[in-house]
Amino acid sequence: MLTASDSREVPESRAAVWEALAALHPYCAVCDVSYVVGAGTVGKGTTFVCVPGRLDGAEPPAGAPRGEILAWQPRRTVATRLTLTTETWTTRIELADVDGGTRVTLTVTLEPDGGNRLVRRIQRSAARQLVERTVASELDRLPAHLEQAAARD
Repeated sequence: MLTASDSREVPESRAAVWEALAALHPYCAVCDVSYVVGAGTVGKGTTFVCVPGRLDGAEPPAGAPRGEILAWQPRRTVATRLTLTTETWTTRIELADVDGGTRVTLTVTLEPDGGNRLVRRIQRSAARQLVERTVASELDRLPAHLEQAAARD
């Protein structure tokens, strides 16, 4: 299991950041990903399917990555698990008030599924770099997510 974490501060309120990062809208143009959310109120235990590109009402393809919300404290914490064929990604977003804005802490964990120990050991360095780049990339997209959310209002 490989984990990376980092934080950024933004001038927006916690409520605005929550709406930009935790609300599962049908499509995210920043990430170019569509979400199909399970029935019921969104919260801990909610399941979803994540698909690259726009679905525009179409059904997700068979075998699309499936996710679940593991933690849900509105305007504070959301954690999700996304299960792919050969790995599981867990993402945790924590929001905290700071003078003049919000601190966003992002923690990403990659857990390979299957494969043998030798292959995982050989790939470990590359996987660690992937996790670290993922955290940095996601935090770099914060301003775009905030702009997208503001445009929806």
